[in-house]
Amino acid sequence: MSLTFKLYHIWQSFFTASRHADGIAPLLLRLYLAPVMIQAGWNKLSNFDDTVNWFADPEWGLGLPFPEVLAALASGSEFVGGWLLLVGLAVRVVSLPLMVTMLVAAFTVHGQNGWLAIADASSWFADGTIFYNQQVMDAPQKIAAATSLLQQHGHYDWLTASGNFVILNNGMEFAITYFIMLVALFFSGAGRYTSVDYWLHLVFERHIRSA
Repeated sequence: MSLTFKLYHIWQSFFTASRHADGIAPLLLRLYLAPVMIQAGWNKLSNFDDTVNWFADPEWGLGLPFPEVLAALASGSEFVGGWLLLVGLAVRVVSLPLMVTMLVAAFTVHGQNGWLAIADASSWFADGTIFYNQQVMDAPQKIAAATSLLQQHGHYDWLTASGNFVILNNGMEFAITYFIMLVALFFSGAGRYTSVDYWLHLVFERHIRSA
């Protein structure tokens, strides 16, 4: 047996054994997404009238039709969907409306700001043809001006003790990242051993076999 074949055999054995832990990856995705979705949904539900007005307003908001219905669907999808992601129940089902919500958010709320969530003029997403955004390119100037003012008139060292100032660009970056994570969950499922979906599947399989 050649060394190459031995190494390949060892790798395959390790890979086969590691499949028993393949539920960890979707579990981590769920644990990351769940609080994000729950918080977003709760913010909309707890200020529902403002959410509806924002959905409806064509000038300062989204200008969407049927704002009450769409606001309820978006809020409910995020809040309820977040809890379902947390426990791993109906994950493939709930991923679909959440994916739609993330796409709508990406292109109607954040799309006009380009890609970056934080304005970083040094990023290759800042000055490219597709994602060019002048407000991102202007960010270093604004930060320099704010820093100068604070150093002269404010407690700059105290204000920056937890980190440097940045300018929020509010681009598509986070919404698309969440969308991709939800796509991964849709195809992978909630995860072996780590989800309610997995154990329900076992119960249903046993019931079908014994029927």
